[in-house]
Amino acid sequence: MTNTAAQKAIALYSEIEEEHRAAIEATGVTFAPRDEERSRARQLMERIEAAGGQIRNGGASVAWGFLSPACVACTGDCVSRSFALTNNCHRDCFFCFNPNQEEFVYYCQHPFPWRRQLDDLFSEEPNPTAVALTGGEPLLMADETVAFFQRARELFPKAHLRIYTSGDLLTRPLLEQLRDAGLDEVRFSVKQDDPEPLLEKVLANIALARELIPAVMVEMPVIPGTEEFMRTLLRRLDNLGVDGINLLEFTYAMWNWPVYESMGLTLRNPPYRVAFDYSYAGALAVEGSEEACLELMLWACEQGLRLGLHYCSLENKHRAQVRNLNEPFATIDSRYAFDYNDFFLKTALVFGADRVPAREALKAAGCSDFLEDAAANCTAFHPRWLSALEGVLSSDGAPLFPCVSYNIVTGEEEARGLRELKVELASQAPPIAFE
Repeated sequence: MTNTAAQKAIALYSEIEEEHRAAIEATGVTFAPRDEERSRARQLMERIEAAGGQIRNGGASVAWGFLSPACVACTGDCVSRSFALTNNCHRDCFFCFNPNQEEFVYYCQHPFPWRRQLDDLFSEEPNPTAVALTGGEPLLMADETVAFFQRARELFPKAHLRIYTSGDLLTRPLLEQLRDAGLDEVRFSVKQDDPEPLLEKVLANIALARELIPAVMVEMPVIPGTEEFMRTLLRRLDNLGVDGINLLEFTYAMWNWPVYESMGLTLRNPPYRVAFDYSYAGALAVEGSEEACLELMLWACEQGLRLGLHYCSLENKHRAQVRNLNEPFATIDSRYAFDYNDFFLKTALVFGADRVPAREALKAAGCSDFLEDAAANCTAFHPRWLSALEGVLSSDGAPLFPCVSYNIVTGEEEARGLRELKVELASQAPPIAFE
């Protein structure tokens, strides 16, 4: 590449990403060797899709068979809301990311104001299509859990209501109360390191819930090295008639690294395709978990298991945040496109000596809407016109180097603007889905 202005723009964000990764590494964690291609994961997705699976959300989600309406809402219209009663939990999972959340200790000592929060949500438009109760462990406050779903059903009669629980505190009378309150779905969290008696108790409660609640699911991270356990579990869940399982990409929540290290785990490198201060507390993906999830999905498909399978990546959660921020402003600037693959606002850029021949070719193709930035020595235009630059040469006979800029909406009202997060060559960028 010989366009120094484009090189400089690309290098700026590469340096920012590298500085961020180095700062994380300085905390003592270990990153895997850099791998931007993720070829093994792509191959597995292709095989799952060929077998009848569904690649969703730009490859951040993969589904086979049953998919909870709540998962559809999370990555679709995004009108899905989660609440908690308490941050307290009787379990002690080494990978729990709740301690990362704001006011974690306060809401261990005080209950969440869920009644006010539900009423506030009722006053918003549109009303949610899915409402969840999570934690902590909500069943530590069983009466409040029932009251939550009674109120949620009253306010949102058409919403899909679900609860996340470790499952070992459930009883038949409680499940009957939850059913009568309008609960649509229970999501159990099965732990690979549970003692056998506890695991059997949870599985027995899954069978009990199957009798009483319309939809029963398991949602759990897949830890590399636990594939044999997971295959046995999938068979048992299938035999119990579970509707589906969400296989989560395993993450590191920036604490308890010695446990991860003792298991021989490393972190994905680069940590993000687009660096940003994402709010999801799961923080960083563990290397190899994505491939383990997809291999389990493919195995289950080939074995003919009936339960639904859904791979939910860390990026799938990040994309929900990006969509919430950007979609309301999809037309904020005529030179930007809202990409329905990853939900960033994107513009095309040409730099330096490429600007004049690019403008001439673009005008000849019918593009007349440009944004000139003398300081950055670049010209921006809507990325739908990128194809007009194919085969165009610069004045010295070299090919042009058009780029794509990734942006997110920041600020409020009069202070609202676009923050650029990444610049990369258009030839290396994923295709943009304009609608």
